[in-house]
Amino acid sequence: MIVLQNTVLSDDLKDKFFVCNLEKCKGACCVEGDMGAPLDKDELSILAEVYEQVKPYMMPEGVKAVEEQGLYVEDWEGEFCTTTIGNRECAYAIYDENLTLKCAIEQAYLDGKINWKKPISCHLYPIRITKYDGFEALNYDRWEICSPACAFGQELGVPVYKFLREPLIRKYGEAWFQELDEMVSNEAIAK
Repeated sequence: MIVLQNTVLSDDLKDKFFVCNLEKCKGACCVEGDMGAPLDKDELSILAEVYEQVKPYMMPEGVKAVEEQGLYVEDWEGEFCTTTIGNRECAYAIYDENLTLKCAIEQAYLDGKINWKKPISCHLYPIRITKYDGFEALNYDRWEICSPACAFGQELGVPVYKFLREPLIRKYGEAWFQELDEMVSNEAIAK
């Protein structure tokens, strides 16, 4: 376990390997699971603000799901998540020419239409954050659909936290990430 400022990180983030391999998994994380992608409360207003720019990128089924259910839904625990199409893929998921699921929000961002890349939970995946009073726990969410990413990460020697450098900096800042990287490096030297 790594304790860094107001976060507690599972050792898996430094000890396990991961690099997304969309050619193999086809974006299964956008369709598998019980609910849509978790949303922070501050992301609800951002989603409302960017929706009209994102909508042209969405599949008709996704637009229909949003029109029927709303931009997001509240789960049984009072947490918010993205709307889904028939309790399957995220309403904001889109298929590319290779039938790989991608994100309409991210595509609008990449095209310069909006300045929000996507929900932080998506950007940070396979890290899942659990909020407690005074700190956040960061854990590696392992499941079968990401086996190709684990194998690819192992082959390339990229630990989970290094693969997720950009979203970790987005969430916690550059100084936080540098401190994490130094802690991991110092621990490796001490061994």
